[in-house]
Amino acid sequence: MALAHRLQFLSPSLSLIHFRKPNSTNIHPICSLHYDSSFTSYSSPFTEKHSIQRFQRDQWLYKNQVEQITSCSFPPDSHLNRENNIALQLPELKKLLQVLREKRESEGCSKGKYGPGNVFLVGTGPGDPELLTLKAMRVIQSADLLLYDRLVSNDVLDLIGPDARLLYVGKTAGYHSRTQEEIHELLLSFAEAGATVVRLKGGDPLVFGRGGEEMDFLQQQGIQVQVIPGITAASGIAAELGIPLTQRGVANSVKFLTGHARKGGTDPLFVAENAADPDSTLVVYMGLSTFPSLSLKLLHHGLPPCTPAVAVERGTTPQQRTVFAELKDLAQQITSAQLISPTLIIVGKVVALSPLWSLSLKETSSLVEAK
Repeated sequence: MALAHRLQFLSPSLSLIHFRKPNSTNIHPICSLHYDSSFTSYSSPFTEKHSIQRFQRDQWLYKNQVEQITSCSFPPDSHLNRENNIALQLPELKKLLQVLREKRESEGCSKGKYGPGNVFLVGTGPGDPELLTLKAMRVIQSADLLLYDRLVSNDVLDLIGPDARLLYVGKTAGYHSRTQEEIHELLLSFAEAGATVVRLKGGDPLVFGRGGEEMDFLQQQGIQVQVIPGITAASGIAAELGIPLTQRGVANSVKFLTGHARKGGTDPLFVAENAADPDSTLVVYMGLSTFPSLSLKLLHHGLPPCTPAVAVERGTTPQQRTVFAELKDLAQQITSAQLISPTLIIVGKVVALSPLWSLSLKETSSLVEAK
């Protein structure tokens, strides 16, 4: 079914480089005793909902509203909330569908006889564009339409071909530019029109990225989906810090956990006693708000208070910030450092194998002695 028809059934509220490799000078081990608030002035490398870069990239969707958007350094919700985004974008999305159909017909396909286009779920890694795979690069540069999330870095988006169209479908706390059902319908509608559609996700699309849900929906509709894996944040950030996620004699397994509680709330509903294993490495995604509760549970279920841990904000980007601490202190030090999303947390004895662990301990010791 064409998008022009399909979108009538969506809610009336529907929303659209250069390489710079981080080096050791960009990694800032921080402890609660030694924190420079100027670090918070770094602009995010990701496509936050108020990013002026994002609105400039998506300006093809807004037409007459472009001047209003680009004249503001910070587009306000009152003008560009979810409902207005959708209302403004619908006409341009319909026009793009028609252009794509005509393109297919001009390439020799008889009207209505061509098959669906290709859908690719592409992982863009934790932020550093040089961590993209060659296959991801090739697909990104051949796409007709790219639907991208908040944690796709701006540097990655700058690699996209000049003729492609970008549509922001990101989610952040308190603001979902699209519901998951609307994202499903967009992918299906453009695939049915014969487009090459790329769904860009930060990290890996099948690790806490809801890629499995999108793949399942499209396959049930007869649309072929190809998944191009990305370097998940756990692997990319651990490598950046020199932390082996597994190490013979230190950690014999690794667990990936989501810090999001089911249906919201502040208390993760996974079983903490199964995660409190001193011989395993624990990696927590999206866990800033729930980590105080999780850390107490881990301690309650027997994980030693002195277990090494680290929280990493905006890992693998030049804005990366790190907080190393023992498990018993990490939640408080995260608060003191005012870390923001996206932040990944790694807990386990392997954290002490990072060369930055001993550096952070020395800094803490010297600060205490100076008091």
